[in-house]
Amino acid sequence: MRIENDIKLDFKDVLFRPKRSTLVSRKQIDLTREFTFRNSKQTYSNVPVMAANMDGVGTFAMAEELAKSGIFTCLVKNYSASEVISWIESTGKNLKDCWAFSIGTAPDDLIKFKSIYNEVGQEHMKFVCIDVANGYTETFVEFVRDFRSNYPEIVIIAGNVATREMTEELIINGADIVKVGIGPGSVCTTRVKTGVGYPQLSAIIECGEAAHELGGHIIADGGCTSPGDVAKAFGANADFVMLGGMLAGHDEGGGEVVDNKYVQFYGMSSRAANEKHFGGLREYRAAEGREVLVPYRGVVSLTVQDILGGIRSTCTYVGAARLKDLSKCTTFIRVTQQFNSVFVE
Repeated sequence: MRIENDIKLDFKDVLFRPKRSTLVSRKQIDLTREFTFRNSKQTYSNVPVMAANMDGVGTFAMAEELAKSGIFTCLVKNYSASEVISWIESTGKNLKDCWAFSIGTAPDDLIKFKSIYNEVGQEHMKFVCIDVANGYTETFVEFVRDFRSNYPEIVIIAGNVATREMTEELIINGADIVKVGIGPGSVCTTRVKTGVGYPQLSAIIECGEAAHELGGHIIADGGCTSPGDVAKAFGANADFVMLGGMLAGHDEGGGEVVDNKYVQFYGMSSRAANEKHFGGLREYRAAEGREVLVPYRGVVSLTVQDILGGIRSTCTYVGAARLKDLSKCTTFIRVTQQFNSVFVE
């Protein structure tokens, strides 16, 4: 057993320090980013905010609406192959740079991917999100490595992890973009059930540094509850920021509206998700997600405006004319203190 005494921080622990700026309007801020990915050699140019592959968030309708603002969507894993093929042929082929197909590492996931890919081909399927709760297993790394070997042209998003060594491991073995975050999500209870986790701001800083040294990229996945948190993730050098709870409760998510006020939202390791997609929670597992009612928010476009407007405003406060420059202009001020425990007899 060992204890690390280095200070680790979350979004709530810091604020941006304002700086002198020549910018006169939020309209001047360029939120697009351009990336060339390390392993696939593919390129990307858009607004690097992502909708999470969660029920009520990562839907076809959400992808179509968010693409209008240049925002990316990772589709939920649970669409059938025929549903995905039909959507790609009707709509998705026009949104190639704005969505990813999501899979786990089970044999059925790979079979579904192959059936879709063989039908629509590389031309209409550019990104794949290989998504597991625990990205630290050898089998996960092997799956990523094998997938890269078989599909060298696909942009691979892989995760989740929260430390630099596993970020490096996944990139070296074929991932282009690593999802960073263990337990920070609003409906994730991994930290409560397992005691495992890493403060999200520090995880982003450390994993981002590790990825960029190798020419890779990261997604800050989880923990954002406001536009200011999204801006802090970008300020900490995240390439992409993934949102779940902030995009839940909208018409495009497809959830049932309760009493005209609320929509059910749950973590993808919750009992509700297991019952819906896997016939129930296995006897050897604990649910690592909660079920909540979030306010019904109507159309997602208004929320998108609020998020992107907040990021633009952050940029004007610190003098960053482009989102690309935000991390270079960022100085974080600590607003919480961490004290050592003192025991008095």
